[in-house]
Amino acid sequence: MIHFEKFHGAGNDFILIDNRKNNIKLTRKLVFDFCHRRFGVGADGLIELLPSLEKNIHYKMKYYNSDGEEGSFCGNGGRSFAAFANFLGLCEKKITFEATDGIHQAEILSSEGDSWQISLEMKDVDILKKLDDNEYFLNTGSPHAVIFVHNTDLADVEGMGKMVRHQERFAPEGTNVNFVSAEKGIISVRTYERGVEAETFSCGTGVTASAIAAAEYYNLSENTIPIKTLGGNFTVQFEKKNQSFHNVLLNGPVKKVFSGEI
Repeated sequence: MIHFEKFHGAGNDFILIDNRKNNIKLTRKLVFDFCHRRFGVGADGLIELLPSLEKNIHYKMKYYNSDGEEGSFCGNGGRSFAAFANFLGLCEKKITFEATDGIHQAEILSSEGDSWQISLEMKDVDILKKLDDNEYFLNTGSPHAVIFVHNTDLADVEGMGKMVRHQERFAPEGTNVNFVSAEKGIISVRTYERGVEAETFSCGTGVTASAIAAAEYYNLSENTIPIKTLGGNFTVQFEKKNQSFHNVLLNGPVKKVFSGEI
């Protein structure tokens, strides 16, 4: 039996496993079965909390997509990882941890019962490529195409998302695809997520990518961007220096749903 916790960050849900003793051996099939929404627990991904081998870093986040493959960095997963560590009593206000794209720090802004507000330090973005009049590409720990549309409610997220995700220009790994619009100063984002191969209720690296691209596309002077997704609301903060974006923070909710064994 494997004990787990189920968390979600604005509807982007994860199975979290404390594997500090390294006594749980996960296979691709096992992760796929765990994440299956009909035959398993059901989740967009699975996260292991492991000991880190990095100097002065205690913990490592290992993220798997729901297809069972180890994934690139997951922003909502990173925020859920921080809440999980707090739930386990491993940190109080801040935690520094290792992930696939480097070292991250998260801060617990508030907590009440099984709910948290978490701020996560994201990687710097040095390259923002303009692909077309309304399309951008950047990497925020995971690769993201950002497409600006008139109304995200009308966007063909599944159909167009799947098509763009596999385009040759993003080969060989492919890309996540975000559809973005703005209304009354709020950026609306819907994301087709690779590895899940479907729309998710939110995507942390996608929200971050969309905020940075929106600052360019809409010529925004603010460095704090409010974001609305199907699963909840975020803010993304950053500092722009020349064509690079630094001190990028992803702020949003996390909630523990239940505990179990499988």
